[in-house]
Amino acid sequence: MSDDVWSAQDTTPEAIESALRRLLRERHAAQPSLAPARVLNLIVVVDRDLKGEVANRLERVGRYHASRTILCVVEEGRKTLDAVAVMRFESSPGGTVCVVHEQVQIDIGPMQLKRLDTIIDPIKVTDLTTLLWAPHGHDDAIASILHMCDVVLRDSDDDDEPSDGLAQSSELLKAAYVVDLAWLRTTPWRERLASSFDPPERRAVLRHVHDLSIRHNPASKASAALLAGWLASRLNAQLGAFDGAAESGRHGTARIAGEQNEIRIHFEPHDQDAPGLAGVTVAWGRDSSLSLDRSPGGLRALQRGRGEEREWRILGASRGEGGILGEGVRQALLRDPTYGPALSAAREIAA
Repeated sequence: MSDDVWSAQDTTPEAIESALRRLLRERHAAQPSLAPARVLNLIVVVDRDLKGEVANRLERVGRYHASRTILCVVEEGRKTLDAVAVMRFESSPGGTVCVVHEQVQIDIGPMQLKRLDTIIDPIKVTDLTTLLWAPHGHDDAIASILHMCDVVLRDSDDDDEPSDGLAQSSELLKAAYVVDLAWLRTTPWRERLASSFDPPERRAVLRHVHDLSIRHNPASKASAALLAGWLASRLNAQLGAFDGAAESGRHGTARIAGEQNEIRIHFEPHDQDAPGLAGVTVAWGRDSSLSLDRSPGGLRALQRGRGEEREWRILGASRGEGGILGEGVRQALLRDPTYGPALSAAREIAA
């Protein structure tokens, strides 16, 4: 990898944009086989003290790097703009076309967040999908630039109360598409549950489900609620009241439309290092159940029924927390129609 770098102190958005154009023009003149990536803008708003952690996460997104990443670093007491622009590219052997990714860091002060749109507008690439990520809050920044963003990346598990995180995701969903990392943590579990009941002979048992147990990291209550909300919305189930403390485990009920049996839903906090879910158990009939549990290398599946027991391992089922941000960036270019209904149901559960 090679870099072309420009930096300036006490600069302006127009000067930053001009520098980016000049860097690209000069690099293309030196290597005509280089072309700028033109797929996605990523705007990230972070605190100065936590910039390193966020920058490290962005480095690990792999092949899902945004075309132009604009990192807005908020520093207390700052009144002027300092900026660094980097064009990152690989050498192109034999005239092969290679792609240039652009990264801009802008140091700003808290007072500039309310008009962040005037800083970002000249710098972002026009006519591209724009993704906003503000992992440290900064509501003023979100309010300022939301109108120019197509997608908002957030993590409902970051909020102390799942009801607050889910409510904010729901509010943002009115203005933009939301990519929720808490939702993405449930993807392996949703995929395996859906595929397990996809065969026609297995779909019929869904009408006889009577218990759903979700084991989760104590800090991932929103993820657990979203999984339960997904299942309830897909089964067209009416949710009942939920009781119990989140720390010790909540429980409630749901009833599938047109069916008599009641589904008992249990949330069980589980001590584990990784965020997200630890396991899921779906039970139906007299003695039938399917359990999925986190294990090294994938998920451990255990199925019971008719006096028999079968166990197997689903290798590579989880992308791991290290890859969750890259998957979030990729999802900015996709649309998941099941998230909205699952979010509505999850808000009822977490209320």
